[in-house]
Amino acid sequence: MWEIFVAIVLGLVEGLTEFAPVSSTGHMIIVDDLWFKSNQIFGDEVANAFKVVIQLGSILAVVVIFWDRFMDLLGIKKIKSTSGESGKKLNLLQVIVGLLPAGVLGVLFEDYIDEYLFSINTVAVGLLLGAFLMLAADKFESKVKVHKADTVDQITYKQALGVGLIQCLALWPGFSRSGSTISGGVLLGMSHRAASDFTFIMAVPIMAGASLLKVVKYWEDFTPDVLPFFIAGFISAFVFALFFIRFFLKLINKIKLKPFAIYRIVLAIILFMIAI
Repeated sequence: MWEIFVAIVLGLVEGLTEFAPVSSTGHMIIVDDLWFKSNQIFGDEVANAFKVVIQLGSILAVVVIFWDRFMDLLGIKKIKSTSGESGKKLNLLQVIVGLLPAGVLGVLFEDYIDEYLFSINTVAVGLLLGAFLMLAADKFESKVKVHKADTVDQITYKQALGVGLIQCLALWPGFSRSGSTISGGVLLGMSHRAASDFTFIMAVPIMAGASLLKVVKYWEDFTPDVLPFFIAGFISAFVFALFFIRFFLKLINKIKLKPFAIYRIVLAIILFMIAI
């Protein structure tokens, strides 16, 4: 019963932080210290497999929320454009353009990142630098009277590529994929909501691909005795991610990024304290 409770708590952490601009990596490092390493409920391999499972739960939440949009991108179902211009709509090529830069660099430098950048100190640095980028984006946006892209359907190829290039910053653990891409989108003339929608849509293919590769890697750890633990974590991550993303998208144009930036700074301080 204790294991199920832990799975639900860890799923909650994943669901609330994976797509928030606060760095799920930073939170999972804290979780590792407070739960996995201190309690040793399961071994390292099972713990790694569990993290993949709860990430898949979060990804499923995005798919559910943007289901019609994904069906439209794949040409299965047509939805009405929000651009106000006839025929102008986000297309699959724009998503691919946004994914390519970080995808290529991620493949090239994956081993280096895993070996040298996954530490409490480097994540804390990423949290701080990402917070400053978010504050800069909010300050820039406050001076913009008319957005170049109020909705995701108004995004241009140039903006999609720009967001993709800025997303490369998220290869540094702690920078946060959503934090970098939403900030980058705002700096390139998108509204906070348009940048957020594009961020979530881009996240699904790259995260799903990476997660499925890890499922294959840890397949032997998916044994019957840990399935209840995995299932509880998956459902928890899905439910809390579903709640958070809907809440976030409704409020992001109003609250902007500043509250998340302040939270990141506080989290960075906590991580530095853990590292001492």
